[in-house]
Amino acid sequence: MDKLGWKRPTDIQYKAIRHILEGEDVMAIAQTGTGKTAAFAIPTLHMIQTRKRKYSRGYVRCLVMVPTRELAKQIAGVYREIGKHTGVKVFGLFGGVEQEQQIRTLDNGIDILIATPGRMFDLNAQKALDLSRVEYLILDEADLMLDMGFAKDIRDVLRYLPKKRQNLFFSATISKTIKSLAYEVVSKHNTIRIQISPKNPVAKNIDHAVTFVEMEDKRFFLENLLKEYPEMKVVVFARTKVRVERVVKAMARVAIASEALHGGVDQKDRFAILERFRSGENRVLITTDVAARGIDIPSVEYVVNYDLPDVAENYVHRCGRTGRGKNRGQALSFCSEGERELLKEIEEYTGETIEVYDLSKGDYESIVKDSDDGTDDWQALLRKANSEDGTEDTW
Repeated sequence: MDKLGWKRPTDIQYKAIRHILEGEDVMAIAQTGTGKTAAFAIPTLHMIQTRKRKYSRGYVRCLVMVPTRELAKQIAGVYREIGKHTGVKVFGLFGGVEQEQQIRTLDNGIDILIATPGRMFDLNAQKALDLSRVEYLILDEADLMLDMGFAKDIRDVLRYLPKKRQNLFFSATISKTIKSLAYEVVSKHNTIRIQISPKNPVAKNIDHAVTFVEMEDKRFFLENLLKEYPEMKVVVFARTKVRVERVVKAMARVAIASEALHGGVDQKDRFAILERFRSGENRVLITTDVAARGIDIPSVEYVVNYDLPDVAENYVHRCGRTGRGKNRGQALSFCSEGERELLKEIEEYTGETIEVYDLSKGDYESIVKDSDDGTDDWQALLRKANSEDGTEDTW
């Protein structure tokens, strides 16, 4: 673990790994960025390595169900990195790519399969998958799976699995629906519930604040933030893929390089965009909530909510793209007059009043440095920027 830069286990790892190794069913609720993936990857790798089985066509020993392709690819990478010297066979299965190579890989049997529901059911129907001998079932980002309508898929997959298996249920949030589903999945007589979840769901190492900005002024403040800190790695969240593309084009007009990530981008390109952002080749990622969950890029320094999320819970997950692990992070939300109700819902969800940067009272320096022309009048700067740009976008 030292080679991976891990000196000591996080709270969720410390509390979950022991119970998993003892063969108990676990339902774990913990904040985003607290090491949930390693909490189930380390013990399942150990158990599979030490309990050898013969391979057969389509054979799977551990099934990890996840809601998105990006998350499937990422978790498969974590498993491979941790288990590179174990000989354990790991495979990420998801749509958006050709099936033929996936079927050939599955022909030889797989120890750990990380899969999205759609492609998994496709290949199961084609008899390319054998789920009848799964020993470990893991549901990761379970709350998002429910939000995305995968509850029926989760229940359906249980029909193909042996009744005798170990069940691990990991989620960032808890609700009555999640509890109900968890108790359907896990063994009712053998469940250990672990919750590492303080009252405020935003991680304590993330400084988050809101600033009240008119809709037409958001572009200006994002531009200044990115220009003042050109070396900073930033994730910017917008509400729709159309708005993401517009923000990317607006930044390009002022010579700020960024890339767009949303559901309309081809899957192969989405992976390439994330890899460029991860490597630092691109330092500004403008995205929808497709990147709000599960994407682990430790070096993200700043999150900007260009638009507030429609779902309050997503605020926590967006903020969680920074401040990963022991790192500190910052998140700033732009709130227009029409988004005040969304802000109220977020504050009710988090249980706290979010700190406000009041730009009208000269707190501009708290967000970005003074401009090169020496003025502290942000309204004057705004008028100047709009007159030079010649545009009046109101998206």
